[in-house]
This record gives sequence, structure tokens and C-alpha cells, in this order.
Amino acid sequence: MAISTKLMMRQGQALVMTPQLLQAIKLLQFSNVELAAFLHDELERNPLLEAQEGEGGIDAPDSARGEESSVADAFEGPQEGDWARQELAIDSATLSADLGADMSNAFEAEGPAVGERARDEAPDGAGLSATSWTGAAGAGSTDGEAPNLEAYVADRQNLHEHLAEQLALACPDPRHRIIGQAIIDGIDDSGYLREDLGDIAARLDAERAEAEHVLATIQTFDPSGVGARDLAECLAIQLKERDRYDPAMQAFVANLALVARRDFAQLAKICGVDAEDIVDMAAELRRLEPKPGRAFGGAPIQPLIADVIVRAGADGGWRVELNADALPRVLVNHSYAAQVSAAATGPTDKSFISNCLQNANWLTKSLEQRARTILRVASEIVRLQDAFLTHGVEHLRPLNLRTVADAIGMHESTVSRVTSNKYMMTPRGVFELKYFFSASIATTSGGAAHSAEAVRFRIKQMIDRETPDEVLSDDAIVERLKASDIDIARRTVAKYRDSLRIPSSVDRRRAKLAQGRMTAH
Repeated sequence: MAISTKLMMRQGQALVMTPQLLQAIKLLQFSNVELAAFLHDELERNPLLEAQEGEGGIDAPDSARGEESSVADAFEGPQEGDWARQELAIDSATLSADLGADMSNAFEAEGPAVGERARDEAPDGAGLSATSWTGAAGAGSTDGEAPNLEAYVADRQNLHEHLAEQLALACPDPRHRIIGQAIIDGIDDSGYLREDLGDIAARLDAERAEAEHVLATIQTFDPSGVGARDLAECLAIQLKERDRYDPAMQAFVANLALVARRDFAQLAKICGVDAEDIVDMAAELRRLEPKPGRAFGGAPIQPLIADVIVRAGADGGWRVELNADALPRVLVNHSYAAQVSAAATGPTDKSFISNCLQNANWLTKSLEQRARTILRVASEIVRLQDAFLTHGVEHLRPLNLRTVADAIGMHESTVSRVTSNKYMMTPRGVFELKYFFSASIATTSGGAAHSAEAVRFRIKQMIDRETPDEVLSDDAIVERLKASDIDIARRTVAKYRDSLRIPSSVDRRRAKLAQGRMTAH
């Protein structure tokens, strides 16, 4: 049979991922912070979109808008009883006499003096007009706008700026200042030098000894311990400033691994002191700052806003509703769209307006669909985890994505996107939606399975109730769980204990004994 080419028609089905569909999928997995940032960009890009006023909009909250309106109202004109209505002569001599202060260094606006402009603009027999008060408070603004109060608020100084100011005073040599600035740039928000000092010296064509000298100078700066390359060096710097870095303390800091395990017996041998001195040294070490740079703060902390709110209903059930503050809304300005469409003449303008209108309509529909999907998934989770909301973590049911997806008629991937970076506010606290999905742990009697999160909570409860004389090993925890009808392996208990950041039974026993000695001391 000869091989030849020919044309054939074939019919089939395929899913075409259009840009709009991709956008809808992205919106579904966005957190409320990411969604707000995305909509902000869309509002700047699409002139036919506008933020919805009031609750749920992406503009400033009502409190902020109220403050802005009150500030604007204050400049519309003085109210009855306002001090600005009083007939005040605002020349410097009168103010000096009334206030008892020297007004010779008073700030004056550009152009005429504030007092002269006020007298020129004010009608005869009247006090300060709104315009003159605006100009006086506006610190030299002559355009009649309200003063920009944000321009007068001092920005919070960060760690690098604080160190740079000290460097300028401590290093008069320009060469050392350049090296010091490079070292400061390599210090992270915690106050540690993360960049290799040899690399910094090689980049600046300097000797390593010279870079070490500058680093030693920076390590004397405030806050104490800044510029250290590891935790031991950070603690050593602070101890040296307190004149407590003796040979015994030096050996103590050099063995932080033993300090973390609270192996005080071995530390006493290494340091050459008795157990009582080791307890005192450990207490002094705890009073030091392991992260000297955190006093200056790092990245701004984003407050957590729940996407779904669950409240107890009057009928004994649960009310599930979306949090309007976490759902910013946008509207399509159809009147403006019609206006610009009528004014458009060229094909390029008409195509641009048509695309903007199509994208705006699709975006609003995608946001509505996203809100409905989140509500459906959250309602099903609440229905399945009713025992958790009523009784607590011990009654959390094992749950997977397929169970929720089958119940609401959606795909597992859709449920996974909905539960990512979404939070639910319940009477028991705020939880990520992923928290309610956990593996199942079989029972010894063959009954209903237990949730892995509930088992993890029971392990934590057992360890919290330990006494120094009865510290539970992993095998003992397994036996107690099996007595509670939970079939679990020892390695699973160890894995859950590690996930809770709970040390082993040997380390816990040492810690409890050391704590008892410190309490007695």
C-alpha cells in the first residue's frame, strides 16, 4: 500500500482554554488580597470599570471615606462658633502678644505673607475666610487644595537606615564607609549578615582583614547583636556588651545544640561549673535577643480577613454567608460606554471600546460565579463538619476533596482552587478551608474512622498533661490511642509529634527536670 497525503474531516470535542476562561480559573484561586490587587490593576487598565461604592468596594473603607469627607467639609467654610469666624488680627505682633511666643520664625506661604493674604481675601469686618485658612494650613499651597497631611507624617525608620546613620558617625574614612554600607546591605531584617564577608571584600577590591575590621565596628552598633553571622555570634556580642562573656559562658554559647536539648549535665562538664551555675547561665541566655533586627519590623503584616462567616442560627443550625469586606466588587459603567462608543470614529477606537466592554462584562460575571462557588463549597463543608463546630476538634470528620466535589456537582480541581488561601470565621476561630480536609485514621473496632487532625489534637493533649515523673514515649502514646479505639502506628505518632514541633520523650524529660530545678532555684 502506497503512502500518500490526503485531506480528511474529523469531528471531535476538545476544551479550548480561552483567555477569559483562564482568567476565571485564576480568580477562583486568588486570595482576597490578591483579588483586590488584580481588580486594582483592571480598574486602571479598563476605563469602563468602576469600583462599587459602599460595602464590598475596593476603595477606601467607609471610615476612611468618612474622615476624608469630614476633612473636606472643614475646608468648605467655617461653621458657626468656629474660631475662624472670630475677628482675629493674624499679624505676627498680635499673635506674639496673645500667645506669648516669638513668631519671627513663623513659616510663610509662597507669595504674599499668610496674614497679608488673609486680610486681602477676607471681607471687611470678617475674620479668616475658608480660602485664607486653607492657604495657612496648607503650608504654602496656593492652589486652594486641602493640605496633604500624609506629607507631614514621618516614615518609620528601618534597620538599614538606622545602621547607616551610625556608620556615618563611626567611620570617618570614606573607604571604610563604602565597605560598611556594603555590609549593611547584606544584613537581613532579623539583623544577621547573610552575605559572605569574603565575597563583599572581593567585590570592593578590599582585604578581608579590612572588611573584618569594619564588620567589628558595625557589630558595636545599636541594636546589640546586629551584624552577627549566626546565633552564637549574636549572643556572644550581647554578652560581651554586658561583660558576661567569661570562659564558662563562652563554652556554654559554643554548645547551643546541648542547650536546646537541655542536656545540663553534659554542659556542666564542658563549662567546668556546677548544675546551679548552668541554670543561671541558661536563664541569662533567655534574656538576650536572638533577632536584634525585629525591633525595627520587617515586611508589613497583612491582616487576615475571613472569606466566609459562619454563625449559629436561631433554629439550631448554622448560617453561612460571604464576608462582603473580602469580596470587592466592580461595576460596568454602561452609560459611559455608550457615550464613548458614540464619540468613537476610527476602527481602532471602536475595537478598543468593544474589547473593554467585553472584558468588563466577563469580569463581573466571573466575580459573581466565584462568590457563588465559594459559598457552595463552604456550605457543604459546614454541613459535613457540623460536629466540629458544635463539640470541637475531637469530632472533626475525615474529609477529602472528592466528597465535597460529588456533593455539589463540581470537579475536585475546582474545589481545590476554592479552598486555597480562603478562610472561614467560625465560633471556634478562623480556619483555612484546607484545615477541614484531613486523612482518615482507622479504628480498632471497625467503626467510623477518625480524622488525622483530631488524632493530632489528642496527642498534643496527652503530652500537655505529662508530669516530670511520667513522660510518655511514642509507644505509650500508641497504646493509649488504641485504648481509645484509634488504630495508629508508632511512626505515624512520631510524624504527628514532629509536625506539632514537640521534642522526643527524652528531650521533654530533660526539659521538665531543668524547669523544676529553675523553679526550685
